[in-house]
Amino acid sequence: MKFGRIAVLAVALVAGGIAALLAGGFRHKSAPAPARQAAATAEVLTVAHNVPMGAVIQAKDLAWTDWPKSGAGEFITRAADPAARQHYVGARARDALYAGEPVRPAKLVTAKGSGFLSAILEKGMRAIAIDISATTSAGGFILPNDHVDVILTRRRQSANGGQNYASSIILHNVRVLAIDQNIAEKNGQKVVVGRTATLAATPADAELLTRARQQGTLSLALRSLADFNTKPTADSGADDSDALTVVRFGVASQASPQ
Repeated sequence: MKFGRIAVLAVALVAGGIAALLAGGFRHKSAPAPARQAAATAEVLTVAHNVPMGAVIQAKDLAWTDWPKSGAGEFITRAADPAARQHYVGARARDALYAGEPVRPAKLVTAKGSGFLSAILEKGMRAIAIDISATTSAGGFILPNDHVDVILTRRRQSANGGQNYASSIILHNVRVLAIDQNIAEKNGQKVVVGRTATLAATPADAELLTRARQQGTLSLALRSLADFNTKPTADSGADDSDALTVVRFGVASQASPQ
């Protein structure tokens, strides 16, 4: 009787082992996961390391980098322009460039032999300098590439024979090209107390600034970064008493500071 029980137990153990082996073999032979297909890439011209604004581009500053082909169409690719890396050597950085970003022609100035300031000016614009101080430039916190409003303050005679002052914004949303001879922040400098600010202005605005300098004191009001692209609005407080006198060919006329 004992022998029979032992035989049944042995058969059960052998059957269990065989079942386990079969189950393990079945799992091992299951279909493998499909291999992930590599995304197609294209070589895109990129910035090899950080390049400050105004720096001259050298060959070591540019590199060809693999980029997802689906998003490479808007950049410079080696397939479309194999000589692009050599073409941009000697150009200047219109804005700061950062390592790894694709090169965009709009951020480079290929004006060899020209001064940098004339190269970064947009078509039709002029660079004009005005005198500033800490009190007329937001305490020195206005930096190159900030946008400002230009305020004219003038002394005038009052009706009772005394003197008073009148101020009005004569230009809105003007880009600051440089403070003194600095065109960008240096070494993380956050305050520049300069004596001259160079502004980007249209020819008409440049004329207005030149006249305004002779009429009184010019101050710069720093605009918020969120307002850089805001269209200027007319000042409701402007009146004829704040107009500038313009003399052309001996004929005087009034021009609003706006």
